[in-house]
Amino acid sequence: MTEENKRFTKGIIKKREDLTNDLWKIWIEPEEKLNFVPGQYCTVGYNDIERPYSIVSSPNEDLIELFVELVPKPLGNLTPLLYELNIGSEITLRKKPKGIFKFQSQFKNHIMVSTVTGVAPFVSMIRSLDFNQTDYNIWVFEGASYVDEFGYLNELTSISQKNKKVYFIPTCSRPNDPKNTKWKGKIGRVNEIFNSICNLEKADKENTIIYACGHPDMVSDVSEKYSNKFNFIEEKFWKP
Repeated sequence: MTEENKRFTKGIIKKREDLTNDLWKIWIEPEEKLNFVPGQYCTVGYNDIERPYSIVSSPNEDLIELFVELVPKPLGNLTPLLYELNIGSEITLRKKPKGIFKFQSQFKNHIMVSTVTGVAPFVSMIRSLDFNQTDYNIWVFEGASYVDEFGYLNELTSISQKNKKVYFIPTCSRPNDPKNTKWKGKIGRVNEIFNSICNLEKADKENTIIYACGHPDMVSDVSEKYSNKFNFIEEKFWKP
């Protein structure tokens, strides 16, 4: 076995769902099963360009699900190539998913703050939990400019309705845009609303952890305000 074969496996795109003209989901069937912990990322390659993507699927799912945002050229490198791929296309995957952005089971209260595709690792975490066997309180916040960017709105809403200790709070930062006229949910930037909703001033800081994943500016703002006050973990790789 060559050194390359030891590190890489092939992946076939089995399904694709386009949400907008620059946002889509893909499901990849790896030639060899990837072993990962919810919250970790896999490294996808095509035409010798590689980038990390947080895994949406849970470890017990057969396909690797990704939530991808297109960054056009010249800034974008891999995403413009992935955007052109269809069902049956072949990509490469590094065999070992990585990352320390994992569910921290030692805490009771979990506040997950994300923007658009940054919700991916949180979906993986929540899909993997057995809420009949756990006693966690979980808040999932997702911010987006437009309502069609909430890629897991129905799934997370359904989970929160079925589980009294799971709260899903999507928020739209451009409520006056014509695309958002039917939006009836929260409005404002996600990093500015979760404090009051979770009542952080009265929170049990020792038993609470804040996660932030998504746009670097959002992650940096949340980190600056809360990383010295709460248990905190972040993910902000941003390579197009």
